[in-house]
Amino acid sequence: MPANLTVSSGTVLAFLLVLARVSGAMVFVPLPGFSGTPGMARSAFSLAFTLALAPRWPHLDGIDADAGTLAAWAMAEAAIGVAIGLAAAMVLEVATFAAQMLGMPAGYGYAQTVDPNTQADAGILLVVAQLTAGMLFFALGMDRQVLRLFSASLERIPPGAYVFQPSTAEAFIRLSGSLLAAGARLALPVVALLVMVDVALALMGRLNAQLQLLSLAFPAKMLTALFVLAAVLSLYPRVLARFSLGAWRVAQQALGL
Repeated sequence: MPANLTVSSGTVLAFLLVLARVSGAMVFVPLPGFSGTPGMARSAFSLAFTLALAPRWPHLDGIDADAGTLAAWAMAEAAIGVAIGLAAAMVLEVATFAAQMLGMPAGYGYAQTVDPNTQADAGILLVVAQLTAGMLFFALGMDRQVLRLFSASLERIPPGAYVFQPSTAEAFIRLSGSLLAAGARLALPVVALLVMVDVALALMGRLNAQLQLLSLAFPAKMLTALFVLAAVLSLYPRVLARFSLGAWRVAQQALGL
């Protein structure tokens, strides 16, 4: 005899609310190449992420809500996803900010390439930093932390219960300040050495005005930046992991977890 597959309205409503929460984060999480993918692929990824959270879906059977209430719940769910997405995005922006600080002093700001995320021209060092940060995002297990945040939020924050607090905005503003500090920590060793190279070339130019140092400035600074970056590259995972702990803590405080 044929089997009847029935899905309750509460299950459908729970699926849609969780999908709104996940979609709010997927807009802001800058996964490598994710923003440049077709809309159908992004929708499929959000759908798969939502289905992975199926054991944590809220039970909404027997709830009678009008269209206005459902719209308010969907906005609250999207706000939760945006908070988690912003925390993850700020973690990845640490390496990007450091690359932006290094690009022009090291001379790499003059070399442009196509950014695979935005399909626009960008500095070569900036593109490398974005791809490196994206790989470290998965290598350090930050994707699992994002999944844990979603799971905890579904368990402790029922649909429509989230209320935006002014302290949430203040927490993310402080996190953005920590982002600038962490990016500067990554970039300052290289910038400081490049300043010393400029001072050395300037002193040599003063000692002998016949030396053509302008043609040597760019290759000397670019090679110096490469050598120092290779030496301090091992610090990047440690700094990103330490900053991510603060970012997840801010996201938990903002959501009241």
